Amino acid sequence: MSNHLVIFAETISMNLSYWEKESFLKNIDVAIIGSGIVGLSAAIRLKELSPKLSVIILERGSLPIGASTRNAGFACFGSMTELLDDLKDQSEDVVFSLVEKRWKGLLKLRKRVGDANLKYQELGGFELFRKEDGLNFQQCADQIDFFNKKLDSIIGHKEVYKVADNNISNFGFGKIEHLIHNQAEGQIHTGEMMKTLLEIAQAKGVKILNGIFIKKLNDGENRVELETTDGWNLKFKKVLVATNGFSKTLINQGEIVPARNQVLITKPLQNKSIQGTFHYDKGYFYFRNINGRILLGGGRNLAKEQEETPEFGTTEIIQNALIDLLKNVILPNQKFEIESNWSGILGIGDTKKPIVQNISKNVSVAVRLGGMGVAIGSLVGEEGAELIFKKI
Repeated sequence: MSNHLVIFAETISMNLSYWEKESFLKNIDVAIIGSGIVGLSAAIRLKELSPKLSVIILERGSLPIGASTRNAGFACFGSMTELLDDLKDQSEDVVFSLVEKRWKGLLKLRKRVGDANLKYQELGGFELFRKEDGLNFQQCADQIDFFNKKLDSIIGHKEVYKVADNNISNFGFGKIEHLIHNQAEGQIHTGEMMKTLLEIAQAKGVKILNGIFIKKLNDGENRVELETTDGWNLKFKKVLVATNGFSKTLINQGEIVPARNQVLITKPLQNKSIQGTFHYDKGYFYFRNINGRILLGGGRNLAKEQEETPEFGTTEIIQNALIDLLKNVILPNQKFEIESNWSGILGIGDTKKPIVQNISKNVSVAVRLGGMGVAIGSLVGEEGAELIFKKI
């Protein structure tokens, strides 16, 4: 009897039923792959453009677990060292055009979701400089007036950046000699952001199916066929790929490199004096306060090739570097315990400019956010939606 049961189990079909096809997958105008900030923003925008459109989002995870719910919640548009690095091999127009897109994306996000739902706080951001970073600091200090003039025309703040060395003692940092303050930087609760975006999309009639792992995209003349790991072949009129760091498995369009970022969070601390968002070591490390804890991430520059992966996980070399930073720089005179750690997958490339384009009559992409998904994701999603809408 047991042998027959085993044989029966092995031959069970996972074909879609008539009911599933009729109720969930019939007459879909647009399928969006990925339910992160880009995918949800695109779906919402499509329903704003035409409420009668039938839009479905296909998400491989139980949650939108690429990077949208796994980042540090920085509402930022670029630290000074990052922007100076960008200016080394790109023109001013290119660099500040991207800054403008990030700022506009943040405004779109705040308007759609609402500051209360985002738990948005404009506490400012700080970039930290050690003694050995003296040259980098001086270059930044020399360029503050230039950057402030550029940013004034984009975001309407006359003094975005300023030297803030007087705050070092207030924060209690160790081995830090200089700070540069960004008064326009804020922080959000990314879990609440995604929860609200999901609610908005569903309220507009967007269907969202989780646990749908797309392993192959077949682009036909009149339809797009999506093959899933369950053995389903799903057919749709139009498809938008919005899977960022995971896109390389579905499309071969431009350079898209997955990049794993590792994060940890402490248990609640007695010292709650650290308020705001912080960038360290040319932006490769970042940390913030959240509910009396320190959330700290980054360090992929320590093992660049190893971290260019679509696989989740943590590594000893980076976790040790994060803990060392807590001990010696962030909390040098305070005991702390690590509560948990996790990782997220970014989409990066040779340039930080997102890829938003048609790759065929029926398929468009909105990917490669360059580690700035919170800032630019809403705008990229809307641009992707408008590309698709023009083809319907």
